[in-house]
Amino acid sequence: MEVLEEKEEEEKREELKALEISDNLQDVETKVSVEQVCVPSHVPDFDWSSIDTSQLPSSYKTNSLKEKKLLHMADHFLQQYTHLCPDRKLLFLHPVNECGVEKFVSTTVRPTLLPYTELYHWDGCASFVSDYLTMEPLKSPITPPSSLYSPTTILKYQRGNCFDFSVLLCSMLIGAGYDAYCVHGYATREICTLDETLELCPLLRKPQEVPKEGMKKSSNKYRVKPPPDLQSKFELQQEAKKKAETEAAQKIKEGEEEKVTEVEKPKRDPLYGLRVHAWVLVLCGKREVPETFFINPFTGNSHSTMDEHFLGIESVWNHKNYWVNMQDCWNGCKDLVFDLGDAIRWEIMLSGSNKPLQPLPDAEEEKELSDRDVDDTQEKEEEDMSFDMPPSWVAPIQISPREFETRCSQGRKVILYKKAKLEKWAPYLNGNGLVKRLTVYADLDCTEVAEVREWFKNREDVLDMREVNKQTQLTTEYFSPGHLLGLKAHTYMSLEPETEHTMEFYNEARVDGLQKRVENANEMTEYFVGRDDFLHIRHMEFGKRGKKIHLAGTRTDINSRPIVQIKECFHRNLEKPADEDVAERIFLITEETIHLTYHLKDKYITAAKKDFFKAAERDRKGNEIIMTPEMCITYQAGSSEKEKKLLHLYKLLQELTEEEKQLKQQVRQSEAEVLNILKIRENEETAVKLSVSIYNTERNEKRRQQYEAMKNTMENELPGQEEQDLDYLAPFLIQIGHREKMTKGQALRVRDDCLTDFKHRLIDKANIIQARFEKAVEELQKKDQWFQENQNELSAEEEDDFLTRCSETTFHIHILALRLNREKQTAPQKYLALEEKLRKDPRLAEHLGHARFLYSFTPDTGNQC
Repeated sequence: MEVLEEKEEEEKREELKALEISDNLQDVETKVSVEQVCVPSHVPDFDWSSIDTSQLPSSYKTNSLKEKKLLHMADHFLQQYTHLCPDRKLLFLHPVNECGVEKFVSTTVRPTLLPYTELYHWDGCASFVSDYLTMEPLKSPITPPSSLYSPTTILKYQRGNCFDFSVLLCSMLIGAGYDAYCVHGYATREICTLDETLELCPLLRKPQEVPKEGMKKSSNKYRVKPPPDLQSKFELQQEAKKKAETEAAQKIKEGEEEKVTEVEKPKRDPLYGLRVHAWVLVLCGKREVPETFFINPFTGNSHSTMDEHFLGIESVWNHKNYWVNMQDCWNGCKDLVFDLGDAIRWEIMLSGSNKPLQPLPDAEEEKELSDRDVDDTQEKEEEDMSFDMPPSWVAPIQISPREFETRCSQGRKVILYKKAKLEKWAPYLNGNGLVKRLTVYADLDCTEVAEVREWFKNREDVLDMREVNKQTQLTTEYFSPGHLLGLKAHTYMSLEPETEHTMEFYNEARVDGLQKRVENANEMTEYFVGRDDFLHIRHMEFGKRGKKIHLAGTRTDINSRPIVQIKECFHRNLEKPADEDVAERIFLITEETIHLTYHLKDKYITAAKKDFFKAAERDRKGNEIIMTPEMCITYQAGSSEKEKKLLHLYKLLQELTEEEKQLKQQVRQSEAEVLNILKIRENEETAVKLSVSIYNTERNEKRRQQYEAMKNTMENELPGQEEQDLDYLAPFLIQIGHREKMTKGQALRVRDDCLTDFKHRLIDKANIIQARFEKAVEELQKKDQWFQENQNELSAEEEDDFLTRCSETTFHIHILALRLNREKQTAPQKYLALEEKLRKDPRLAEHLGHARFLYSFTPDTGNQC
């Protein structure tokens, strides 16, 4: 008795605890439901009860017999599930649709491949769904919704909850060939409420560095003794000291960052682990997916199945079946095995799935037990096994080009991240072609702007991206290939000339191979690639301007910056000796000096040099100045040869003097090009022009008018042309002279000639196929006979090659046999169809209206009866 009393007291205590827990859950649910509804403040309220369902197809409003049977099976499955798993929550099986009709969730998935290249891949589909739809929170954060609308309705009104997002995304992914499933599970508050204010923007994430595996040293018994270590121990100590200081500073910095992250951590969620969420599961295998992963439909981002934001899974489904997770989710989704063919880990609803069942270790024992226990339940399961999922009741998913292009609701979308704000616009919505802007802030309150990145599309100046650093006021613009001046990137603080500018070019599009040009008020440096003269750097230095002079008849650049020095660097030309191949030459314009430095010869540490001191070509009296040894200082590294004669040096000096003049002109051209680029960029930014494709008939008005005019012209000309081209009696009417009215004899003659000609064509075609078939069979027999005679002499490769050719010939014979049989079956039907057409032809109907003329023949022989 005492034991019974103790048991009764324990049961009462458990009941009281369960009641307290349920009351607490209800209180928390009511509190958080208000809080949760207020989270997305930018989402306007929408009354789903006001939508028009009168124009929807009948499949939305009624259930077929097969759908009713499926709902009955789902109820039976749910009863068994609640009986076996009373502690688990109810499954999300058959919510009502927009017409108030219960529909099984698998039939709401409508696999669709849309005709847009971007939607052929999972990331394009996920990005489109997250941009196109507006997120609505669940009415209760801890229970699934009572309704699940069709993807067509969700697309029409561009809004929905996480289940609506997931069904639409899953439909698109399955249509694109992925092994995708909708998931009903649990996630964190940030995932469920689309709160990304604590997440780093994906555009700011640095790519993960792949660690390089060091080269494994092969252990060799006999190896050369390494040379002694001649490195200074004092330097090693200093380096170790610096390294220790750096590590200490790094630890201090990491500690500060940890404190900041502690402050930035979200508040404790009272519904942690209970918040219902839906997302998409993509299994590996199809479409060369290497690893299973999740997709959050709200953001379009992919997540690992080990992600701690996903806390558990109740069930998954696609358009073919429904699976219930039977694994423990105490550690979130980290330990889950996504082998849907494993009947232990995943309970399948329709046993007739195409998923292969994974064999168990004791499969044979279970099979023996199942053979003994044959009852009515097994018969019912076998009956269910033959049941196939009904086709989807959803109408075909369609997205117009304008809707696909516009994407976001009203063409604009704003996403808040940690210290960043991302804005998106539809193409052509902004006059300057702006489609995306990322604003990076220096503080968590997002008040101090640190950097702004902008992306553009459809601009005639092919501007692709612009970065503005608000702290340094440095602007960098990136261009796609095709700019008028071959620009690739342009970094500047101001578009004023003779300020700091860095211009990068597509060197393949330029004749001079210019890749980069850096300029400021006193210097200009140009970098070249792939030049025939091996030039790769040209550096110019400028002096201060003098007073501006206005002279009649002079050029406008008389007050240009004076050139002080021009320095050029060259790569090695292997066709010349090293001591004759110039590596660097410097023209000191004001000092009238030229310095030449040649490339190093092998095993030398000094290079040959020549210094020329220019003098005036004529003295004050007009006499020519003669070249003297003092005008050139030569150093030849390691050479015992005699110095070159003055005549050779004089000619070299003359060549260098002429090249100096040309270089001055090139420097002035470079300055003029910089001014031209700045002027053009200023004009392009002042009056931005957007380009429209000739295939975009909606925006390209001129092209649309041309297309409509061409279409009208073709429609006017087409009827007569078709009648002329399709006159099948023309060859036979020529024989009787194209008479408007024919006698009965002439009509019969035309009819007989047409049928006879058509019969001969059919017979000839069948005979040709028959001849090709017999020839192929004869060739195969000859090959087989040759193989039997030479089989012992053939190598393995020759035998494989022979078998491959025989397989191709057999396939060819099979195709010819199919064609021949098809021709024999369809020839009489074609003949009778032509006879009926002749009888109804208005030119012959007067005489052949009641006549009947039959032929019977065999196409392979052509015998007529």
